[in-house]
Amino acid sequence: MSACCSGECSSAKAVVSPRFRKALWVALAINGLMFMVEIIGGLKSGSVSLLADAVDFAGDAANYGLSLAVLAMGALWRARAALVKGLTMGAYGLFVLGKTAWAAMSGIPPEPLTMGAIALLALAANVSVAVMLYAFRDGDANMRSVWLCSRNDAIVNVAVGLAALGVLGTGTAWPDLMVAVAIAALALSAGWSVVRQARSEIAAHAAAPA
Repeated sequence: MSACCSGECSSAKAVVSPRFRKALWVALAINGLMFMVEIIGGLKSGSVSLLADAVDFAGDAANYGLSLAVLAMGALWRARAALVKGLTMGAYGLFVLGKTAWAAMSGIPPEPLTMGAIALLALAANVSVAVMLYAFRDGDANMRSVWLCSRNDAIVNVAVGLAALGVLGTGTAWPDLMVAVAIAALALSAGWSVVRQARSEIAAHAAAPA
C-alpha cells in the first residue's frame, strides 16, 4: 500500500489503497452506530462489560478517524498516529479495570437477555469489519492497530455473550465482571503491541539518513 518499504523512503507520502480507505469509512460508521446502541443497552441492562465495549466502540471510531486523517501522510506521521492509538488502547484498559472494581462493590447482576442480544448484534458488526480489514493486518503499525481493534472487538463480543449466559445461569454479576477484566487485559496487551511497533518505526525513521 505504501510506496515506502521498511522506512527506506518514509518521508514520502503513502500510496493509499482505495479499498483500505473505503473499509475505514465503513468501519467508522459501524463503530459510531454501535457505540450508541451499546451505551443504551449497557445502561438498560446494567452490564459493565457492555458499557466497557461501548467505550471501546467509541475509541475505535476515533481511531479509524485518526487513521483516515494520516492515511496519505508519510510513514513517520502514520507511526505517530499508531503510537497515540496504542496509548489510547492502554488507557481504555485501565478505565475498564476501574469501572469493574466499582461495579464489584455493588454486586447487582445485569439483565442477561438484553446483554446477550446486544452482544450478538455487536459481534455481527465487528465480524463484518474484521473481514474487511483482514487483508491489511500485516501492514505498518497504523494498519496493524486498525486490524487489532477489529479482531479484539469480535473476541470481546463473544465473551460478552458468554457472560450473559453465565449471568443467566448463576444469577450473579461475576461472569459480567470477569469478562470486563478480560476486556481490559486484551486492550492493555494490544495497546502495548501497537506502542512497541510504533516506537520501533519512529526510531528507525530517526536513524535513517536525511
